Amino acid sequence: MKCDKCTKKATVHLTEIVDGKAMEMHMCEECAREQSAQMEQQFGLADLLAGLTDFGKQIPEVDKDAAQCPTCGLTYEDFRKFGRFGCSQCYVAFKPQLKTLLKKIHGSNDHLGKKPVRLVEPQFPAQTLTVATVTEEAVAKPQPETVESLRVEMQKAIKKEDFERAAQLRDKIHQMEKGQG
Repeated sequence: MKCDKCTKKATVHLTEIVDGKAMEMHMCEECAREQSAQMEQQFGLADLLAGLTDFGKQIPEVDKDAAQCPTCGLTYEDFRKFGRFGCSQCYVAFKPQLKTLLKKIHGSNDHLGKKPVRLVEPQFPAQTLTVATVTEEAVAKPQPETVESLRVEMQKAIKKEDFERAAQLRDKIHQMEKGQG
């Protein structure tokens, strides 16, 4: 397929829906970059956020005017103009306004999507867990290696950039998986 703007091969395919009608655009990488730059100039992120912050007027005017970050001094009005925060404490200072803004953007204030595996919370609440005592017997007796424990160890080796050890563990995992299958 060829680019709609020039004769090069189209590698970027955009579908724009306007008034329920889908328009497709096929562009090469260069034309897509140009189009992206033009769209950014017309519809910047700051403008989008500023428009969303005004939508609905759910935040009382008094709160908007009084909201100011104690760390960097950014006001809510400045955030609306520029679409960027001045520091990490702005998230705390503008929390009420952000709740409303995020609800408008995402439809909810609660995260409903996926979480990275390493951040997933345990299945059981903290109150139901009991503390296990470790005896000398248990420490002296080596635990059998499982595929999961090897994967954890491999990830640690990768983080330490010990790729030779990570490759050895990967091979060991493959051997164990073949033996189980």
